[in-house]
Amino acid sequence: VQLQASGGGLVQAGGSLRLSCAASKRTTSNNAMGWFRQAPGKEREFVAAINWNGGDTYYAESVKGRFAIVRERASATVYLQMNSLKPEDTAVYFCAASRFSRSSTTIRDYQYWGHGTLVTVSS
Repeated sequence: VQLQASGGGLVQAGGSLRLSCAASKRTTSNNAMGWFRQAPGKEREFVAAINWNGGDTYYAESVKGRFAIVRERASATVYLQMNSLKPEDTAVYFCAASRFSRSSTTIRDYQYWGHGTLVTVSS
């Protein structure tokens, strides 16, 4: 399984970015997908998750109301729309495919990980 994340970059506080994660359709179409992030010197943390059919989503409290996760099953792509970005959102963002069809906030539930994409928010 390959997951390819893209869309990171440098943005000013208050700005927006959309991250994309292209997955192997055959192996991830029935799996929940998630986004995690890791800031320098910190542990990887949960950001958002979506279940297999896109009908259920979960968000970390720190991003609720600002970020939105959606999946496009036809293209096996998961997006993370990030609005009202803050400097504390600066991190490497990773997409991951869960072992399960239901959404999960737990890192150990995710078995496939893509390379990260760096998001830098300047103040």
